[in-house]
This record gives sequence, C-alpha cells and structure tokens, in this order.
Amino acid sequence: MKTIDKDLLLSSYDYDLPNELIANFPILPKENAKLLVYERCKDQILHLHFKDLAKILPPCEIIFNDTKVIKARIYGFKESGSKIELFINHPLKNNDFLVQIRGKVKEGRILYFENSLKAKIKKLHDDGTREVEFFNDEKKFNHHEVFEILEKIGHIPLPPYIKRADEAQDNINYQSIFAKNQGAVAAPTASLHFDEAMIKELKKNHNIHTITLHVGAGTFKGVECEDIREHKMHSEFFYVDDETCALINSSKKILGVGTTVTRCIEYYHRKKLKEGFCDLFLHPQNTPQRLDFLLTNFHLPKSTLIILVASFIGREKTLELYHEAIKNNYRFYSYGDGMLII
Repeated sequence: MKTIDKDLLLSSYDYDLPNELIANFPILPKENAKLLVYERCKDQILHLHFKDLAKILPPCEIIFNDTKVIKARIYGFKESGSKIELFINHPLKNNDFLVQIRGKVKEGRILYFENSLKAKIKKLHDDGTREVEFFNDEKKFNHHEVFEILEKIGHIPLPPYIKRADEAQDNINYQSIFAKNQGAVAAPTASLHFDEAMIKELKKNHNIHTITLHVGAGTFKGVECEDIREHKMHSEFFYVDDETCALINSSKKILGVGTTVTRCIEYYHRKKLKEGFCDLFLHPQNTPQRLDFLLTNFHLPKSTLIILVASFIGREKTLELYHEAIKNNYRFYSYGDGMLII
C-alpha cells in the first residue's frame, strides 16, 4: 500500500483552538485588529495591526471581492403550522434556489413566510439540500426580487461558529465596504477589516480593483475524505471585469484580499473565463500560479481555507503560524484578526 504524503492528509491540517479565541464580534475601530505578517524571503514573523498595513505592504495591485451578503436565513411555517428555518445556499437556473431547511419537508409542499412569501419544495437531494421556488399568490419571483424581499424579512447568516443570534449591527459589520453585488451567503471576511480611511491610505501607493465571487454555503462545508485530492470542491459564481482581467494578464504584483479573491484570480488565470462558476481547490500539490501576496483571516481546522493557505507557504509553516497566533491570543475566524503573507 502506497504511503500518502502528510501534506495530502486531512488529519494533518488539524489544530486545537481555545473557544475564547473564536471572535463573536469584530474589533472596532477596524484598524486595531491584529495582523500577523509572514515575510517569506526572510522567513520572518511580525506582529502588527491593520493600521500598519499601508506601511509594510510591498508595491502591488490590490484586489477585493465586491460581493454583498444577502439576508439568507428566514423563518416561517409549514402547512401543518410547525416552525421552519430556511437557509439559502445559492441561486439556480430558472430563478430557483438551492437551500437548506431545518425540519422535515416533502416534495411539492409549501412553506409560508412573512410578507406573503411562499416557497415550494421542488426537489430533495441526498446531501440534505433542497431546491425551491419562491412566489406569492400573484407570481413567481426571480432571484433579485427574492433578494429584495429577504432584505425586509431575512437575517444576516452569521457563521455556525458564532454562537449568538444576529443583531442589527451585523447588517453593517458583516458587509465589506466594497459590497454591492448581491448573492453571497457568507462574507469575504478578510475585507471586513477595511474602512474608508484605510482604503484612502492604501490608495496613496496602491491601485484598488475588484472581482465578484458570491460566497456560497459550501465555504463552511468540511472536507470529508482523508486524501484531500479526493475532495469535490463547491462551485461559486464569479465575474471579472475587463480592467481586472488585464491586470491578471499582466506581470504586475498582486495582493489578493481573501481566499475568495485568490481562487477567482487563479481560476481566471488558468481558464481565461471572465464569468462562470469557480470550483478551484488550491492545496500543496495545486499551488498558486499568479497571485503574489495573500491577506486572509485565520480559518477552521481541516478546512479548504487553511489548506489554501498551505498552498502558498506549505503545511508545516501554516501550522507554525497558526500556533504562533494562538500563543499571542489572536482572534480567529470571520470576525477575527488577520494574516498577511508577502
């Protein structure tokens, strides 16, 4: 039996995180969040803050994700009157949606929500997801009409590791300042650290660009196979405008703000597709070909996201940096602190 390289074993990406280091709220002001900087050429670790980013960042172009998080969680009732919770994963063709539903449902049944919104169960999948269409007594709604209704009745879909109900302030804190294109059900969290003052400071020496990648619920889906090469990566809709395509096609240095930007840039670089569904899985045997620098948060153990970081700097160095962050009481996950790899 052939021995598999440890870099390809899911169990090799595990680490222990004290519960108190899981951030339930963001640090405000945003510039006070911690920033662990890893300088690869010197193999050196620096402990800084986001307010130091403009001073330490090498010459490069910066790309953010301008997706906007929709209020993807809604509560309603079945025909029997029993309560139901529905979470939107992502839009499908024909204006349907792929969703998760807490509670048993059957094909053809109707669910009832506020503002006369109804959902019909069209298909049940073995993985627990469901296909639904949304309508009221007059019409079936298209994707954007559903998004508008969700803005009125929905809840910001905080990640499952944040053990509290969403609050009004999350409507602001869980959106990046670039958020404009509706469709994500999770925030591109590295972008959450930036406010207008920080962007103004960065623009003095760096150009800012955006791509759109609608983060799906698959970002929280765990890897279930021990050989990570067997993992089937979730796909997410993306769009890259002409200006950003030209940048990626150039030889200029690029900083990707977040794992979503990273995957989108690398997918475009390989496929030369401006629009479509990105399902690229970066790992130590499928390393970045175009991106130079990475800014990201600290991610869940054994997730595709921590494996993506390892595709830049290797598994052992990634875990070393994570243990260094834990030792220095960095805050982890969506509302947590960040890491810059240069």
